[in-house]
Amino acid sequence: MIDLTQIIFAVGFLLVLIYLISRILLKPLKLIFKLIINSIFGLMLLWGFNFIGALFHILIPINIPTVLIAGFLGLPGLILLIILQFIL
Repeated sequence: MIDLTQIIFAVGFLLVLIYLISRILLKPLKLIFKLIINSIFGLMLLWGFNFIGALFHILIPINIPTVLIAGFLGLPGLILLIILQFIL
């Protein structure tokens, strides 16, 4: 006969194993979701700046690298892009 403690340890082991596998599989999904949210924020930041900057003839092109820089770095990233626009 199977001992009750063996069943308890087996169920506990399976629960820990399921937890670890789910953590491993969900981490990339969280990273992708955060990347999408930050990119949307960067796009809105660039769009708002270009709307106001058009009055002063200062435009930053909206493309994938500029959206990612503005999204990840936020306002300092936008300032960096403005400085790079004047330097280059």
